[in-house]
Amino acid sequence: MDINLVDQDHYASRGAPHDQFRWLRDNTPVFWHEGDAERDWPGFWALTKHEDVVHVSRNSDLFSSAKKLALFDEMPEEQRDLQRMMMLNQDPPEHTRRRSLVNRGFTPRAISKLEEHIREICHQLVDEARDKPEADFVRDFAAPLPLYVICELLGAPLEDRDKIFEWSNRMIGAQDPDYADPDEGQNAAMEVYSYANELAAARKDDPQDDIVTKLLQPADSGEVLSVDEFDLFVLLLVVAGNETTRNAASGGMLALFENPEQWARLVADRALAGPAADEIVRWVSPVNLFRRTATTNTVVRGQEIAEGDKVVVFYTSANRDEDVFQNPDVFDIGRTPNPQIGFGGGGAHFCLGNHLAKLELRVLFEVLSERIPTLQQAGEATRLRSSFINGIKTLPVTL
Repeated sequence: MDINLVDQDHYASRGAPHDQFRWLRDNTPVFWHEGDAERDWPGFWALTKHEDVVHVSRNSDLFSSAKKLALFDEMPEEQRDLQRMMMLNQDPPEHTRRRSLVNRGFTPRAISKLEEHIREICHQLVDEARDKPEADFVRDFAAPLPLYVICELLGAPLEDRDKIFEWSNRMIGAQDPDYADPDEGQNAAMEVYSYANELAAARKDDPQDDIVTKLLQPADSGEVLSVDEFDLFVLLLVVAGNETTRNAASGGMLALFENPEQWARLVADRALAGPAADEIVRWVSPVNLFRRTATTNTVVRGQEIAEGDKVVVFYTSANRDEDVFQNPDVFDIGRTPNPQIGFGGGGAHFCLGNHLAKLELRVLFEVLSERIPTLQQAGEATRLRSSFINGIKTLPVTL
């Protein structure tokens, strides 16, 4: 079988290459994937089994996020220095220090306080969509929900949500002609830095009950985030807090359309919205991959991996692993147990916002199944041209 796990055109036209993932899990779960000289990225080890993705995720000492960063594409060393100030591109102990500073705003207790407000937002989105002649699930539901919540977390005006949406699209969609060209992603990042600086300055003069104020205050240890650290955290929140929930929600709705018996189950029993959120994350795997770099010679599943080798973990494949999930190619909103790793395989980089993302998904699908039980797909979904994010750009619906 021809293997190309990072063909962006395949993701845009057909979604994730599940047939290739299945073949690799069965035949070569630690696979040497050829590079691409034209795109200036080297060959890499592709890991497709659940157990191996978890192993890499939980052993930052062996598989570094900082050495050559966590995103797939290569970057010049001078650019890496700045990127290493972002938690995504750090290893312990620096990552542990930073995470302890920002975790104050993301405890389960802090997130649970948002539930009723998130429910109000979802009801508002339904009301607004009813007044539109044509509805699109991404534009009218999946995208605005996390944007409203991000504005709430940042204490930013709600009218800023369109700017945040555009910045996120330009950074994540740099390889999709509908959104931006690669240079635009860098420009959008600089605009986010400037926006974060303005937010920080406003909160220093006028503290509020929001995450920005919390993060700018000293921790119990007396440590504070530097200006650059704060700017990069806001950048991470704008992208990670938006893209993952947005694409899980839209991919989940598409899965429910394609499996109408599951939608009927949810309409009949909204208590299934909790396990449905986990199944949606498993099924969609909003983040397809992350990159690590081997820090020493090591072995995974009998395969020798050399120090400095590029190692790429595929969550989409791990979440369909037959050794872990019974009937993995069946979408089952009542699946239990469900050890999905759509938020990462544990370890230092387990998703900081996983409680928030699951809360948003649960409440959204509770409200949709209650308010619009006859929701139907009204046209073809269009997919994002990206091998990093399993994204949906448009999903026409009728209410």
